[in-house]
Amino acid sequence: MKEREGIVVSGVLCVLLLAWLGFLFHHSPRFPGSGLGAVFGIAGAVLMLIPLVYPVVKRIPYFHDRITPHVSLQTILTIHVYAGIFGPLLAIIHTGHKFSSGLGISLVTVMLLVVVSGYAARYLKTFVAHEITDKLLLLQTARGDLDSAWGVLENSPAEARGMPRTPVLVAGLESVGLEVPSSGPAEDVMRTAEGVADLEYAVRTHETFKRWFARSLTLHIVLSVILYLLLALHIGSSIHFGLRWLR
Repeated sequence: MKEREGIVVSGVLCVLLLAWLGFLFHHSPRFPGSGLGAVFGIAGAVLMLIPLVYPVVKRIPYFHDRITPHVSLQTILTIHVYAGIFGPLLAIIHTGHKFSSGLGISLVTVMLLVVVSGYAARYLKTFVAHEITDKLLLLQTARGDLDSAWGVLENSPAEARGMPRTPVLVAGLESVGLEVPSSGPAEDVMRTAEGVADLEYAVRTHETFKRWFARSLTLHIVLSVILYLLLALHIGSSIHFGLRWLR
């Protein structure tokens, strides 16, 4: 279920970013104020308000105790994700790529950052965590292979003299497709040790990414607060100038 959700959300995210870049080719100043443009704007705003339900239910015991017996927190999170990605897409359509006011530009910018940071916290962090788990299992196996290869080499003193003296040169030759002749246990030790080193480096790199993506949740929350403030200002100004125009 989550895998399918990730595919759908990733696809919509790509469409959202491409739709935003449409301002390079398209500009419709009248569309945001038209009837159809207003429909897209109102629908987008409503969808962007729906994600507020998830933090409220999750963090406030009163609502958590009364809602979760009927609707699971996981279901509410799924609704949070879908509303949080489709709402901005409708909002981008509502703009008609008319990015002429400071408030509108700020709102669109923060909205996109909220979507990207939420995507990173929800999917990229999980993906990296799974990658770390898989690589740690491979690393454990590789270290066992290295111990075995080293044991064979210790039992063959003559083979130890065949150990390559320049492992960096060996790795460089192999990187350009030149095969280095195998020298038995000595070569097995070198190759396995290089594999262990590569896996250890990959694990450290993924752990760094995991820490970065973990911070994206905090960034997502902060940006969401800013988004709702800007959205309130945008709606307020639209009502103010719209009603004044009607008069």
